[in-house]
Amino acid sequence: MRLPSFFWVSTVLLAATHTTHAQDRTTEQGEAQISDPNVECTAYYYAPVGNARYNYPTVWTIATVLSNDTAAQAKYNSISSGIPNIAPKGTQPQSETGNFTGFNYSSSDPDCWWTYHQCTTPKVAGLQPDTAGVPEPGTLGYAFDDGPNCSHNAFYDYLSQQNQKASMFYIGSNVMDWPLEAQRGLADGHEICVHTWSHKYMTSLTNEQAFAELYYSTCTIQAIKLVVGVTPTCWRPPFGDIDDRIRWIANALGLRTVIWQYDSNDWKVGTGNVTTATVDGNYQALIQRMQNGTFATSGTIMLTHELNNYTMSEAISFYPQLKAAFKALVPVGVALNVTQPYVEPSPILPNFSQYISGTTTLSGSAPSATGSQGSSGETSGSSNSAGKPRLANVLTMDGAGGLVGAMMFVGGLLRTMM
Repeated sequence: MRLPSFFWVSTVLLAATHTTHAQDRTTEQGEAQISDPNVECTAYYYAPVGNARYNYPTVWTIATVLSNDTAAQAKYNSISSGIPNIAPKGTQPQSETGNFTGFNYSSSDPDCWWTYHQCTTPKVAGLQPDTAGVPEPGTLGYAFDDGPNCSHNAFYDYLSQQNQKASMFYIGSNVMDWPLEAQRGLADGHEICVHTWSHKYMTSLTNEQAFAELYYSTCTIQAIKLVVGVTPTCWRPPFGDIDDRIRWIANALGLRTVIWQYDSNDWKVGTGNVTTATVDGNYQALIQRMQNGTFATSGTIMLTHELNNYTMSEAISFYPQLKAAFKALVPVGVALNVTQPYVEPSPILPNFSQYISGTTTLSGSAPSATGSQGSSGETSGSSNSAGKPRLANVLTMDGAGGLVGAMMFVGGLLRTMM
């Protein structure tokens, strides 16, 4: 979940802003070494993204199937007749950002609309329930939305130092803007999942828009596959906004839906009456629930974010307390024993038993059609970054960023960080 805290500027303005400092950064390993947040969040050109620019929708706009994309058209046409006959919620454009004023919806919740009543058990036949908690007692499904953030090196360094893996729900537009940062997530052993292309309320979108928001984020040669090299099988709807129509489309694209049971509200700080004290209290309440036995028979998931330096520093601040309180902090896929988290046979995840025994990463691949598999365990969190801490240097940064695809890139994003 994230606030729509970004705004558009032209390529000319971005180029003028970053000309002095832009550099050709080409490897994940090199990018992970950067400790200066101003350099981290300075735009750079990455050839695989720049060369593929016209194969994707414009970043940070609602995705639609491109007129020249015959593969996407064929895929959409192959599933469109089966999409449940459920109308989009509300009226665009206000509904795209969660304003459903004037929309009449039955109190019986016929569409299992999470935004209406936190429904997670679909009413359309053939759909699996959303993952809102985890089955292992005393376990926290550890996950972060809205990455990759341009200034996340300090946060990822900290997780690496703790040998801690997480599920990272990446926004397709962020992956295109910050491709080397996205690559670090996989290199560090995190589970990479999808968080749509432009982070809109999914139930407000048409069938084709909803399909494109997921397709261009993950499938075939699309953003995460292009940049990171894997095709995820997990996703989380922005703001939790999902109904059976959206579930069906996601399922048709091979994506399992992950929600949450508790919200840290770290993404809301500075809006309404939400303060840093509010978020502290939400973290502390989760820890108290663990201590009082709420998760004695099954674990949980809390919504937290890689959105900005406050949300990442808050995660670091509360990590020792979460680690001490819960029996295990693991990626959601690990808690579910999903050992093949991608369409591709590798990389693989350890199962829950392996992870809590200290094997947090595995080398090898998933079983082939003949059942053969080779893998070996590693007890340390392998990363391509150096072990030198960079936390103090980065967590005070308020930066702006976007990808300037050189002369090919027709638009860009300038983000202000909370």
